Amino acid sequence: MQRDVMRRKGSMQKDSCYDNCTDDQLIEFSRGGDTAATDFLMEKYKSLVRSKARAFRLPDFGDSDDLIQEGMLGLFKALRDYDPEKEASFATFAALCISRQLCTAVEGAGRKKHQVLNTAISYDAELSNGESRTSSAEGWGQGGKNTLLDLLASEDADPETCYISEESGRLLRENIRKVLSPLEREVLDLYLADLDYVQIAGILGKDPKSTDNALQRIKGKVRKIIK
Repeated sequence: MQRDVMRRKGSMQKDSCYDNCTDDQLIEFSRGGDTAATDFLMEKYKSLVRSKARAFRLPDFGDSDDLIQEGMLGLFKALRDYDPEKEASFATFAALCISRQLCTAVEGAGRKKHQVLNTAISYDAELSNGESRTSSAEGWGQGGKNTLLDLLASEDADPETCYISEESGRLLRENIRKVLSPLEREVLDLYLADLDYVQIAGILGKDPKSTDNALQRIKGKVRKIIK
């Protein structure tokens, strides 16, 4: 009993010392085998993980703990891979790694379970948000249920004449993804996962205007393919 008390007391004293350490110092301690420094740093950034996980709001992915676990994995990868000579700060690098891990998890869930992304990207599947007749990404999500075709097709497109069979739809989705840049694919996946452009910007570490521009480029590329 006394030994446990002494161990906890020693741990508390060590945590107090870590309060005055920079992230770079904590990372150095962690890589030197100091597991307490690792735990301290992981706990320090856990609130960032929770914030990033909440932004996804994916009811079909699982409970919130699943996303938090994925985010913590991204944080651990940041701790493992961070290079202070190349990155601006650990906080910035950690936010990027967490977001990437969450994106990967969401995309993986869609591939494995045929849930959020695979159904949302179907051209005749309804999306819970989005305005089909708006020229700006800022206007998307103003009301009503729309299909992806409604969102991305040209103004005079008639959904009834754009029936896409399952096989041709699969090929079309593949062709669309081929013409999108890595950033545009991430933006599209997150948008179809029911996130608005402001949330997407936060997750990807981009400003809202660049996210809006990416959505507009996506619309233009899709129009060319489906004409």
